[in-house]
Amino acid sequence: MGFFLVMKAELVRSFIIMRRYWFATLMGMIVGYGMLIGLIFGFRSGTVDAHWATDQTEKVLGFVVGIFAFGIVGMFSQGLQGMARTGELEQVYMSPHGLITNFLARSFVSSLISIPTWTILLVFVSATLNSDLHADPFPTFVILLLTYLNLIGFGFMVGGLTLVFKQIGQATLLIRMGMVAVAFAANPDWYKLPAVILGAAHVVPITDASICLKLVLIKGLGLGVFSHPSFLFLLINVALWTTLGVACFKYMENWSRDKGTLGAY
Repeated sequence: MGFFLVMKAELVRSFIIMRRYWFATLMGMIVGYGMLIGLIFGFRSGTVDAHWATDQTEKVLGFVVGIFAFGIVGMFSQGLQGMARTGELEQVYMSPHGLITNFLARSFVSSLISIPTWTILLVFVSATLNSDLHADPFPTFVILLLTYLNLIGFGFMVGGLTLVFKQIGQATLLIRMGMVAVAFAANPDWYKLPAVILGAAHVVPITDASICLKLVLIKGLGLGVFSHPSFLFLLINVALWTTLGVACFKYMENWSRDKGTLGAY
């Protein structure tokens, strides 16, 4: 019940902000679209044909997935740092719902708002390049849900480290930028890589999610993605990162509280 109460409050707050700053949101989307198209045609090489357009759309999708991961994990690193700096962190901790419930609700609402925004941007880029996007709602929904669960698990672990070590913003920024790079580059051809490198790639929480989304939306694999090895690795990642992340966050939250440094910045 606490989760839904916090989620309702976050939804109301987010819609008020969107309604008040709708022009800024619209301009942000236009600038983002222009930047992506400019980068695509600015670094164009080879023949511009259907294969080229599909390849560029796949890269944009990878970038969008990476930015989604960048934002979710950032909520648990920069978000906690900002709340500690303003004194909000201790107030949230003392609320009836606790830190975990609050951050679950906040990240969920953030995802609900960001996914449609990036989807619209991706559709416009695809239409501009005249490439195909395969709309398969069920597998896409399942993969997005698993991706969200995977990212919040990793985000909770990063958040726990932030509670204890405080000033790790630069380190977490490098990790988040690395996740963007992995999501951008990940594709089914990675299974040709040496086992050690491939195993390391599977550990990154965004790798298999990016591959699965590319298989569904770009390659048109549809329900067949559920039998692909990346989907199995995504399920394993969700189980491991979610369990490890929440346990790590709870342990470090208690440690920071016992040391009296929970609200310190």
